[in-house]
Amino acid sequence: MSENQGMTALPSPCISVCQLDPVSGQCLGCYRTSAEIAAWRSMSAEAQGELLEALRQRRAEATGVTRRPTRRRRA
Repeated sequence: MSENQGMTALPSPCISVCQLDPVSGQCLGCYRTSAEIAAWRSMSAEAQGELLEALRQRRAEATGVTRRPTRRRRA
Protein backbone atom coordinates (compact mmCIF):
# COMPACT_ATOMS: atom_id res chain seq x y z
CA MET A 1 0.00 0.00 0.00
CA SER A 2 1.25 3.47 -0.75
CA GLU A 3 1.77 6.05 1.96
CA ASN A 4 -0.88 8.36 0.59
CA GLN A 5 -3.60 5.73 0.23
CA GLY A 6 -6.75 7.02 1.86
CA MET A 7 -5.55 10.61 1.39
CA THR A 8 -6.16 12.72 -1.65
CA ALA A 9 -2.95 12.82 -3.67
CA LEU A 10 -2.19 16.13 -5.32
CA PRO A 11 -1.96 16.38 -9.11
CA SER A 12 1.52 16.00 -10.52
CA PRO A 13 3.36 19.25 -11.28
CA CYS A 14 4.46 17.77 -14.63
CA ILE A 15 3.70 20.06 -17.58
CA SER A 16 4.94 17.61 -20.25
CA VAL A 17 8.21 19.46 -20.81
CA CYS A 18 10.37 16.57 -19.68
CA GLN A 19 14.01 17.52 -20.09
CA LEU A 20 16.57 17.44 -17.29
CA ASP A 21 19.04 20.28 -17.14
CA PRO A 22 22.53 18.69 -17.15
CA VAL A 23 23.91 21.31 -14.75
CA SER A 24 21.17 21.56 -12.10
CA GLY A 25 19.68 18.10 -12.59
CA GLN A 26 16.22 19.64 -12.51
CA CYS A 27 13.47 19.22 -15.08
CA LEU A 28 13.14 22.31 -17.24
CA GLY A 29 9.33 22.01 -17.07
CA CYS A 30 8.44 21.25 -13.46
CA TYR A 31 11.78 21.90 -11.69
CA ARG A 32 11.80 18.48 -9.98
CA THR A 33 14.90 16.31 -9.82
CA SER A 34 14.77 12.79 -11.26
CA ALA A 35 14.54 11.40 -7.69
CA GLU A 36 11.58 13.68 -6.91
CA ILE A 37 9.85 12.66 -10.14
CA ALA A 38 10.31 8.98 -9.32
CA ALA A 39 9.10 9.41 -5.72
CA TRP A 40 6.01 11.56 -6.46
CA ARG A 41 3.42 8.75 -6.53
CA SER A 42 4.60 7.22 -3.26
CA MET A 43 4.78 10.53 -1.37
CA SER A 44 2.11 11.49 1.15
CA ALA A 45 -0.16 14.39 0.21
CA GLU A 46 1.61 16.47 2.86
CA ALA A 47 5.03 15.70 1.38
CA GLN A 48 3.70 16.47 -2.12
CA GLY A 49 2.44 19.85 -0.87
CA GLU A 50 5.82 20.62 0.66
CA LEU A 51 7.55 19.71 -2.59
CA LEU A 52 5.14 21.89 -4.57
CA GLU A 53 6.12 24.84 -2.37
CA ALA A 54 9.81 24.08 -2.93
CA LEU A 55 9.14 23.92 -6.68
CA ARG A 56 7.50 27.37 -6.58
CA GLN A 57 10.65 28.71 -4.97
CA ARG A 58 12.90 26.97 -7.52
CA ARG A 59 10.80 28.37 -10.38
CA ALA A 60 10.98 31.87 -8.91
CA GLU A 61 14.75 31.63 -8.52
CA ALA A 62 15.17 30.35 -12.08
CA THR A 63 12.76 32.72 -13.80
CA GLY A 64 12.27 35.66 -11.45
CA VAL A 65 8.51 35.07 -11.66
CA THR A 66 6.65 34.54 -8.40
CA ARG A 67 3.08 33.37 -8.04
CA ARG A 68 0.68 33.65 -5.16
CA PRO A 69 0.00 30.49 -3.16
CA THR A 70 -2.82 28.36 -4.51
CA ARG A 71 -6.20 28.31 -2.83
CA ARG A 72 -5.58 24.69 -1.91
CA ARG A 73 -2.53 25.70 0.13
CA ARG A 74 -4.49 28.37 2.06
CA ALA A 75 -7.33 26.01 2.97
